[in-house]
Amino acid sequence: MGWLLDKSIWAFSYSIKNFWQLFQLSIAFGALILFFSLSSNRSVIYSSRPFVFNKASEIPKNKVGLVLGTSKYARNNGINPYFLYRMQAAAKLYKAGKVSHLVVSGDNHKHGYNEPQQMKDYLISLGVKAEDITMDYAGFRTFDSVIRIKEIFGQDKVTIISQRFHNERAVYLAQKNGIEAVAYNAKTPWYSKRMRLREYLAKFKAVLDIHVLKTKPKFLGKSIEIPS
Repeated sequence: MGWLLDKSIWAFSYSIKNFWQLFQLSIAFGALILFFSLSSNRSVIYSSRPFVFNKASEIPKNKVGLVLGTSKYARNNGINPYFLYRMQAAAKLYKAGKVSHLVVSGDNHKHGYNEPQQMKDYLISLGVKAEDITMDYAGFRTFDSVIRIKEIFGQDKVTIISQRFHNERAVYLAQKNGIEAVAYNAKTPWYSKRMRLREYLAKFKAVLDIHVLKTKPKFLGKSIEIPS
């Protein structure tokens, strides 16, 4: 019986040792991920800061403004203020002569849901000419919208229009892909803890997409010419 007891003690000690080693590795890996995610967020924010503007009077002129998509309607079926403020910001730049053409880029992956059409219709109601709006139906996410403005619409200079936290990430993605981008900040109606976490992870993913994953857009397709 003694040898059996000794074997049990040895097996228990070995399992404890392995558990401790695994625990230490998990802590080290978690710390590494945390450090990289913090560094990624700081890099995105600080590198984009000189190119993100709050005042229309201060932003440089560009031919094309890229309006990043979101749903027109909130969960309560009222108008989404994020949508409203982006459209108002885009129309303001257009009327101020800071952009002469708008590309509205959003999701249109299922029947009955068409962000680009919603954006175009609303911009027209704000006084933007229909012929000065081009719809991008394959802006499934920010990464796709930014890459497509160059690869599909042939623009290597662009003004991005969205809320500040979104613009920081979009400008970073644009510049890392050879696009001279500036951004105009639409009003942010609120910025909840859940949204902050989501954006934190999105900035982390943006850095991974560029430097690690070498991500490609979900869909490219034929080139589309922006009218002069």
